[in-house]
Formats: sequence, C-alpha cells, structure tokens
Amino acid sequence: MAQHDSVHYQLQDGIAVITLDDGKRNALPPSVLKGIYAAFRQAEKDKAVVILTGREGVFSAGYDLKVMKSGGVDTLRMLRAGYSLTARIMEYPFPVIVACNGHAFAMGVFMMLSADYIIGSRGDFQVAANEVALGLTMPRVACTTMKQRLTPAAYQRTIVLSESFTPEAAVSAGFFDELVEPSQLLDRARALAATVGKLDMRAHADTKRRIRASQISAIRRQVPLDLMDAVKFGLRGGKPKR
Repeated sequence: MAQHDSVHYQLQDGIAVITLDDGKRNALPPSVLKGIYAAFRQAEKDKAVVILTGREGVFSAGYDLKVMKSGGVDTLRMLRAGYSLTARIMEYPFPVIVACNGHAFAMGVFMMLSADYIIGSRGDFQVAANEVALGLTMPRVACTTMKQRLTPAAYQRTIVLSESFTPEAAVSAGFFDELVEPSQLLDRARALAATVGKLDMRAHADTKRRIRASQISAIRRQVPLDLMDAVKFGLRGGKPKR
C-alpha cells in the first residue's frame, strides 16, 4: 500500500502494525486520517490482527487544530473522517489492539476506545477528552464511543468536567485494559495479537458486530448531526456563527 509519511504499515506473521508518527503530537488532519483508512483496508485484505500505535510519549493529540481553526471544507472532511473512523474500527472483522504510547486527547481517545483491547504505558502521561474545557460541546459520536468503554462515573467526569486521567487512573476508568512499561509495550501487544490471532475469526467478527450493532448504527446516524452542529456553531462551539 502507498504509505502516508505519518502512517506506517508493517505486516508480519498475520499481525499488521499501524504506526502513527508525525514527529510531533500525532495530530489527525485529513491526510493522516486517509492514511489510517488505507492501512485498515490493507490489513483487512491481509486478514490481519491490527496493532494501532503511536510514537514515543504520545498516541494522538486528536484533530489537527490548524485545520479545525481554518474552517471550510477541509475541516468538515476531517471531522467526518474522524467520527466515521470509530465505527470502522469497531466493526473491523479481526481483533484490533491499541498500544498507547503516552498522551491521548480528544479524537485520539475516541479512536483508541474503538479498539478491542487497549494497552497503556506507565509514565507522566494524560488521557483526556477535553472538548468542554476548550469550549466545545461534546460530539454525539464521542459520547457513544466512550460510553461503551468507560465506567459510568468516569464517563460523566470525562465528558462533563473534561477530567484528565493518569495511566493508572485510566485503567480503573476503562480507558486501558492493562498497563506496561513503555519498553514492553509493543512486545506485549505482539504477544497478545499472536494469542487472539488463534480465535475463530468468523465467530469473532459476527460476535463483535452483534454486541456493537446499536453503537455502530448510532454513530452513523450521529456523524451528519455532529457535522451540522460544527457548521451551526462556527466549528468552535459557543454562540452560533452569524
């Protein structure tokens, strides 16, 4: 597959590692999101278990703020691609493991929480869906994505109060399934991928779609509504744009 400069695809022993690395904060502009979609298409063609990971110290900071502030078609394209990516990952027919290298914010969190299993890294990192702190009403898609993973109390604090979680707190909240040392992250993800790769994949895919059918359907209904909100509120939140 043709690789985006910030999205790298490596296949070995039935395991596809999709690595995001822009050398900075792993923002998600339209071009990077397009690269992620292409990587998942290739992985599905390869019938591969996916490990989605970032760079040292950061998984993803979410949407590209420069694109967000610019408004217009590129902003809407970015929002549509990101919101829809959650459903794409949720229904991917083979196991998806996220190896979270560090900080995860906003759309980076929603993308992460769409996976089947999430391994976090110990360290001075933060996990947060900080839309409200930035003056944005939390998108419907984000609420749906987080509700399927987080504990009820953590869900409320995450969305309404923009609470930031340390890696240890993120485990009890439901963001992570387990924590490892940064040096062990990819080894642990590969070992888990090899184990779940032995599952009956037809049963895995059918079961995943069965238990997530309502969330996936809701997300597809919510994407255009969230895009309408983005236009209505000037892509920033607050009072409607005049």
